[in-house]
Amino acid sequence: MSPVRAATLRFEDVAVGDALPELTIALTRTLIVATAIASRDYQDVHHDPSLAEERGSPDIFMNILSTNGFVGRFVTDWAGPGARIESVSIRLGAPNYPGDAMVLTGTVTSTDTAPGRGDGRGVVDVAVRGANSLGDHVTGTVRLSLPRDAAATH
Repeated sequence: MSPVRAATLRFEDVAVGDALPELTIALTRTLIVATAIASRDYQDVHHDPSLAEERGSPDIFMNILSTNGFVGRFVTDWAGPGARIESVSIRLGAPNYPGDAMVLTGTVTSTDTAPGRGDGRGVVDVAVRGANSLGDHVTGTVRLSLPRDAAATH
């Protein structure tokens, strides 16, 4: 499990190429069912093993809303409570089945001082990958903004 940052990263403390600490999510049956229900996704393939099998899946599997939530958590655990997610663009691959684990990794791919924003924040893009034993479950990019040091904005 990656540590949750108590203080927010400052934009000036982030550089292209920085790696985020890995986050491993144990894919329990309870987690998959609970996160589907919490996101109001009642599709049977996310909670009923026999119906999932009838539809061609070996078991229930995680929904995209849960995956999106874990991607957001991964990035904000690293960046801290004052980070603002600006956008998330993800693509799903191999399903997340119970009994496996998803390991989230990420790398800072760009930084921009965004002088036209007027809010004293800089923008950071993070490439994210979540892999399980079958391969990449999720890949994508998260854009977030971080506060800038007051001295850097003048």
